[in-house]
Amino acid sequence: MGLPDGHVTGVPGLGRPAQLHALGNGVVPQQAAYALRLLLDRTGPLLPSG
Repeated sequence: MGLPDGHVTGVPGLGRPAQLHALGNGVVPQQAAYALRLLLDRTGPLLPSG
């Protein structure tokens, strides 16, 4: 997810549901960037160079 190991899972006393809640949508930007890279690799640049 782009976070250091144990960022949420290393918190003592924080159960799995609380860990997931703490993370929230934090992974969305990384997933979106990865998806855009995949799409651009397949389709090429969006704008003509020039």
